Amino acid sequence: MKIIVAPDSYKGCLTAREVAGAISETIKESFPDDEIITIPLADGGEGTVEILSEALGGNILTATVTDPLGRKVQAKYAVKGDTAIIEVAEACGMKLLRKEELSPLKASTRGVGELLMAARENGADHLIIGLGGTATCDGGEGMMTVPGIRETLKGARIELLSDVDNPFTGKDGAARVFAPQKGATGADIDILEHRLTQIAQRILQETGRDITKVPGAGAAGGLGGALVGWFGATVSSGIDRILDLVQFGKHIQGADIIITGEGRSDLQTLHGKVPMGVLRRSGGIPVTLLSGRIDAKAELLKAGFSRLIEVTPREIPLPLALQPEVAISNIRSALTSET
Repeated sequence: MKIIVAPDSYKGCLTAREVAGAISETIKESFPDDEIITIPLADGGEGTVEILSEALGGNILTATVTDPLGRKVQAKYAVKGDTAIIEVAEACGMKLLRKEELSPLKASTRGVGELLMAARENGADHLIIGLGGTATCDGGEGMMTVPGIRETLKGARIELLSDVDNPFTGKDGAARVFAPQKGATGADIDILEHRLTQIAQRILQETGRDITKVPGAGAAGGLGGALVGWFGATVSSGIDRILDLVQFGKHIQGADIIITGEGRSDLQTLHGKVPMGVLRRSGGIPVTLLSGRIDAKAELLKAGFSRLIEVTPREIPLPLALQPEVAISNIRSALTSET
């Protein structure tokens, strides 16, 4: 058999490459003659730089930038020719803060602006920017405080990769949907919504672009909308664009089964996440969903997944399940019991 192993990361636990490795090694032990092709994936968030750098043959560089609270950190990005691949979470991600430090009212995207400046200074005219995992909801205001950013980004082709289509403001916007996940209180959300509304009005006045009408403008705490409004960026489905760049369609030709997955699969999986992107591009090849936790099983089966395998036993506490060695063991055990 020819088996394609194409998972996302198990967020906060294992990289997509580590997940793919655990799956492929387990299969090889039972079926040593099978052809196994691993294609680690991302949707614009965690792992995007490494995955696309490898697929395109780019070099990974680092830049010193400020984190959401103004401290200096080293941020990774990749460059291939005149193209740079950037994850905004490297500069303003939740992963950079302790839980008690989360504060969308204070967190800034200034470091993202510094990272974009570094990429431009290294000759990048095409910026592929993954939106996801941010601790911010400042509508890109911090990014715009970097001296010279308007002049430096002028003329650059900016492509945004997002796994959400939320608008900039409103009931489904950046403040009301995502800020609570980043530590915002009810009062904070009202303040953030007001700020974002003012930013959208200013962008409209200065550029003529109405970002309130743009799907995905609410991604990364409104950073997506800021890049669209100030610099004319385009927004793409992160997983669809990455599947194109890694030549997914070419690799799956002649395959008998595809295995994909993520840390947690639920109704959100059906809206732009890696497994759904893989399913849409499967060309009729059966797709197994192997995820840490699986909810909404009926809906996922109805969407077209041929098989659901939940990796984490329900009785295991989440902190234990998130330990990498435990997660790998659970993947191997779940897959072995199903084969």
